[in-house]
Amino acid sequence: MACYFFHLCDGGDQLIDPDGREIPDPSRIPGLALKEARSCISHDALDGRIEMGQWIEVRDEDDRLIYFLRFRDAVAISSDCLILSQ
Repeated sequence: MACYFFHLCDGGDQLIDPDGREIPDPSRIPGLALKEARSCISHDALDGRIEMGQWIEVRDEDDRLIYFLRFRDAVAISSDCLILSQ
């Protein structure tokens, strides 16, 4: 089973995944990266500031880039608002 590392990047800094995770089916990587990105975004939202310029890099044990996901591609941002009359 191969080990993959999910690193958080912002163009200046990189939060390295030191342990990685064993993934038996590499086709699951996009879904796992999406879940990680959305988790980071949700934690940022609780602090009141979301950095949409971040991304997740998934690398294999040889440090080859396997998958890349921008935070802005992980969510749909809508400014539509429904106002209910009373």
